[in-house]
Amino acid sequence: MPKAKKKTDDAPARKSFYTLKLEPEQMEKLHSILDARDWESYAVDHAAFAYKGPSVNIVAYKSRKLVIQGKGTEDFVTMSLEAEVTGDPRLGYDEVHHPEWFEHHAGMDESGKGDVFGPLVVACVIAEPKAIRSWIEAGVQDSKKVTDATISKLAKIIKNTPGAVVESMKLGMPKYNELMAKPKANLNLLLAWQHAKAIEAALDRQFVPWGMLDQFSKQPLVERYLKSHPDFDLRMMTKAEADPVVAAASIIARDLYVKQMEALSEIAGEPLLKGASSAVKQQATRIFENQGKSGLQSVAKMHFKTVYEAQGLEPPKKTYVRR
Repeated sequence: MPKAKKKTDDAPARKSFYTLKLEPEQMEKLHSILDARDWESYAVDHAAFAYKGPSVNIVAYKSRKLVIQGKGTEDFVTMSLEAEVTGDPRLGYDEVHHPEWFEHHAGMDESGKGDVFGPLVVACVIAEPKAIRSWIEAGVQDSKKVTDATISKLAKIIKNTPGAVVESMKLGMPKYNELMAKPKANLNLLLAWQHAKAIEAALDRQFVPWGMLDQFSKQPLVERYLKSHPDFDLRMMTKAEADPVVAAASIIARDLYVKQMEALSEIAGEPLLKGASSAVKQQATRIFENQGKSGLQSVAKMHFKTVYEAQGLEPPKKTYVRR
């Protein structure tokens, strides 16, 4: 593989270029890798695809010529493309630049928070380096980038991985609506309590020194309820699903949410829609008209503004989901 010329101390700063020739299957694999990293795609003449990443631009031409440009390019080429695209067993880009993601640790995520229908589900997963690498190879990533059918398959892989710990907690509609109907109810506090319970259950089975949580609040809310393991280092960041173990937790949480939605659809008498779109509001209105308030509250989060409007009611002030 070509290497960049070393820059002397007095040499002017410049961008580095690298070119590679890829096989068709390597082109396809590279496309999937870059897309999974949530990098910005952009159009280039005669290119099959092009992406902008942190200090690097990557253009794959239809001729199968690959051009990489920018700072950090040498690490990207030698550690990432060779390892991930060509199948070399050496460390990949993430393992070089985020070695902590491949430590023995916990990952936490939730599903259903912003959906009108269905429960609020959280999951905590603990995994060792060997399991983490196997999940990446199996295609485990942020559940928002995976179809429901694939999520089910990946969830089985995660649950059946030797040595991995998987804990989840859901609040079904009756309990969820009961708790959120209280005068001082707060969705983020409820979510924090759920996370703490799932984390404690996982740590009771296998303690690890730290874990990563997909940040849903600027305040350290989960720590308020995390009492049984004071020496556990809970870290938080936005878009934490980049951490493979958090991604695994997102898969577990979403899989349980989808299964619960299937069961609730039987109660509703029709397939329930996910999200909080205008189509969801129309469905909530239809369920209310056909089954009344009791039918609606058996499948929907009653404190949502959308649900108030579906009943022809004026939403109380500050009745909405904080995102």
